Amino acid sequence: MSHKAGFVNIIGNPNVGKSTLMNAFIGEKLSIITSKAQTTRHRILGIVNGEDFQMILSDTPGIIKPAYQLQESMMDFVKSAFEDADVLIYMVEIGEKELKDDAFFNKITNSKIPVLLLLNKIDTSNQEQLEEQAELWQQKVPNAEFFPISALEGFNVQNVFNRIIELLPESPAFYPKDQLTDKPERFFVNEAIREKILMHYKKEIPYAVEVDTEEFFEEDNIIRMRSVIMVERETQKGILIGHKGSALKRVGVEARKDLEKFFGKQVHLELYVKVNKNWRSNQKQLRRFGYNKK
Repeated sequence: MSHKAGFVNIIGNPNVGKSTLMNAFIGEKLSIITSKAQTTRHRILGIVNGEDFQMILSDTPGIIKPAYQLQESMMDFVKSAFEDADVLIYMVEIGEKELKDDAFFNKITNSKIPVLLLLNKIDTSNQEQLEEQAELWQQKVPNAEFFPISALEGFNVQNVFNRIIELLPESPAFYPKDQLTDKPERFFVNEAIREKILMHYKKEIPYAVEVDTEEFFEEDNIIRMRSVIMVERETQKGILIGHKGSALKRVGVEARKDLEKFFGKQVHLELYVKVNKNWRSNQKQLRRFGYNKK
């Protein structure tokens, strides 16, 4: 029996639903999802295995014009998504009219590989708006197959999934068939904590934060974790901790509950906050956190 396998890379502006779509395909929460832009910072692989196929999905940061070193590194992850894709998913949402970077848009419209253009969040629109948007995007990206979807509600997601399988090249599997992602366990601990910070803090706090899980010990019935939240300034540290530690405690409790679901066992999580000045513009620090690989 023939076997198909390939890389399916999802790109688009911030907050259009890329992470929601990938999690829907995989059936697991690998990418964090919040209402804030720039939630995804890394390129995260999620692997869907069938008897005769392996779909390697890649969730990428939303396309932006970089303002500092961290954001430049995030855009490097997006560039790499063009280099190894067998199928490219370009995702837009209702009301959107353009990609925020002309160079990326030209790459999409001149792509030699199959492009699926997904118009997401159609559950928030009416029929007239949907038809207008469909016409606009089909004119802008004539080389793409068009699918209106709601990743959150699951509308048309299965049809997109089936079409991707049809487009995958014949190939043996690239990863073991029981593997779900290319990321280590500590990465998901960091992301669970960062998601809660994105949910509960405003202004610059979520964007000035990086999480580093320094200890991860798995025992028979419990996993013990120690994570450090990095901020850029003392004032941010105070806000993050809150009055008598109440704000930080809420982050820890909510992250622990999610991690217990993810790992399927009890979790003990210790959280600390440390000032790491201007880490977002420091090449050495960015490399340490897995951003600058070059």
